[in-house]
Amino acid sequence: MYYLIWGFGALVALLAWYFLALIFGKPWTVQGLFTRTFLKFALKGPELLTDLGLLEKFGFHGHNAKLSDASEAFGDKMFAFLKRDLKILRSYRRERLSPALDRSVEVMDWFLDDNARGETWRYHDFPVNQMFGVQSNLPDFMLTMHPLNHPADIRHYVRRLAKFGVKIDQVLEGLAMREARSCLPPRFVIDRVLAEMKAFVAHAPDRHPLYTTFRDKVTRYGKLRAARVEVLCADASDEIARTVYPAYGRLIGYFSGLQARVTADNGVWALPDGDQFYAHCLRSNTTTDYTPQQVHDIGLAEVERIEGEMRAIMADQGYGQVTSPALKLAELGQEERFLYPDNDEGRVACLADYQRYLDEMDARLEPYFSLRPKAQLKVERISEFKETTAPGAYYQPADLGGARPGVFYANLRDMKEVHKFGMKTLAYHEGIPGHHFQIAIAQELKGLPFFRRMLPFTAYAEGWAMYSEQLAREIGLYRDDPFGLLGSLDSELFRAVRLVVDTGIHYRKWTRRQAIDYMSAHTAQAVESVVSEVERYFVMPGQACAYKLGMIKLLELRDKAKRALGNGFELRRWHGAVLADGGIPLATLEKVVDAWISAELAVK
Repeated sequence: MYYLIWGFGALVALLAWYFLALIFGKPWTVQGLFTRTFLKFALKGPELLTDLGLLEKFGFHGHNAKLSDASEAFGDKMFAFLKRDLKILRSYRRERLSPALDRSVEVMDWFLDDNARGETWRYHDFPVNQMFGVQSNLPDFMLTMHPLNHPADIRHYVRRLAKFGVKIDQVLEGLAMREARSCLPPRFVIDRVLAEMKAFVAHAPDRHPLYTTFRDKVTRYGKLRAARVEVLCADASDEIARTVYPAYGRLIGYFSGLQARVTADNGVWALPDGDQFYAHCLRSNTTTDYTPQQVHDIGLAEVERIEGEMRAIMADQGYGQVTSPALKLAELGQEERFLYPDNDEGRVACLADYQRYLDEMDARLEPYFSLRPKAQLKVERISEFKETTAPGAYYQPADLGGARPGVFYANLRDMKEVHKFGMKTLAYHEGIPGHHFQIAIAQELKGLPFFRRMLPFTAYAEGWAMYSEQLAREIGLYRDDPFGLLGSLDSELFRAVRLVVDTGIHYRKWTRRQAIDYMSAHTAQAVESVVSEVERYFVMPGQACAYKLGMIKLLELRDKAKRALGNGFELRRWHGAVLADGGIPLATLEKVVDAWISAELAVK
């Protein structure tokens, strides 16, 4: 019995030591560090936990009553955590790891290192802007992500509304820190967010989407007594009036004060050490070491190449020698045959056509893909309250719990901006086999550390989505659709133009008007869309460059595999290799493809 008790005590002590090391020190295995790092990110972010949708099915709902911390103190802790875990990660002896585990270490190292480098530029961003920020992301999160299918989460919705003031005050604290360092946004950003926020608070509380959407969903839930529903709805209306609107009033007051102090629309070159900051942005978004000048030159060359292909197609269609393919396509975009009615019926028809294109593509993919996602995809309109400044489309991934499908959101603010010849390629990019396909597969991968299924690498994800557009051309989806083919090439041209414009704004010191003029001359986008795009690049430096550079790298790696394998190259298997590791930096992707080529050669 003594030995049994002693053995049990030793086991308890060993387990205690293990968990203390896992939580506070160096985990015994690198897998333990992966788990700890991810859990620290997730558990410190209740909004992320809601987004993941994993805990609710186990009966945990408390996180849905909280909002993620946006305070400066929390930011300090996160940077310290990143640097500490990076140091620990680099202390493991990688030569003892399996190739798969070593790859995970490489991916984690890149992620932690990139984020730790970001501390230098912590105050160089614009956290409240016309594209995103607490003023739009927080209500959108409440409307689209907060679950309302359990009594606890229905109560928690009201509790989260009560925390809007704290969160917005935390953001205001960070804005003051930026202003003290002369890191202020362009003037147009101030004007845009003021208009957005003033429109947001213009509703009576019981007419606001935060109230009406809540009431509709709780009523449809159907498991609460009518009297209880009325009490909860009254509480929500009260919090909107008592907490949400005053918090927005403070944010409006701050930006109103900036109007008198900010007059210029400059790129990040105008910020302290702006050139170094932009180099960091390019590296972070593209996962490459391209210089701004190299990116600019690649963009110019790609614009020239793609415009040549478009001219040839237009000549075949009887339009003669076209000087500007983009301007000609813009003219075609005004023809009634390529437009939907700008009314509810037109919008319904547009969404139905997007779904049809996705279904048609999905039915064609079996010969080309060995991996297919289980998560479903649906098409929805972007919420009307945010569509004025939102992009033309975007994808929202499915939750990991399986309760919420992936969503392809389309911006239908003005149907004159939606050209039928550009819809197929947009559906393929955002949906199948683009973002939904790649992200859902990554989320469903087995045998990888959990963080590998979640990390976002823009160049890989957007490069894959751009590659998907070209794949559609290659497998014949435009064989009898020359105008759709022009729309697809225009989409690629659009991303090439981005390389020129992004580097133009932030490296070559272009004005906002120069950027708008160049993009208008080389894309078929409506003027409103061009303005929205250019203004996006001002507040997201380097991000728009990831699309085309990621696509170029994928095509380079595919050509490399074809040359190495010759007739033994199978596109289906290559796609499987590229998708089977989740999101990764482009340099890591090249190692993955090289290893796959070696394995394929070994079995020939």
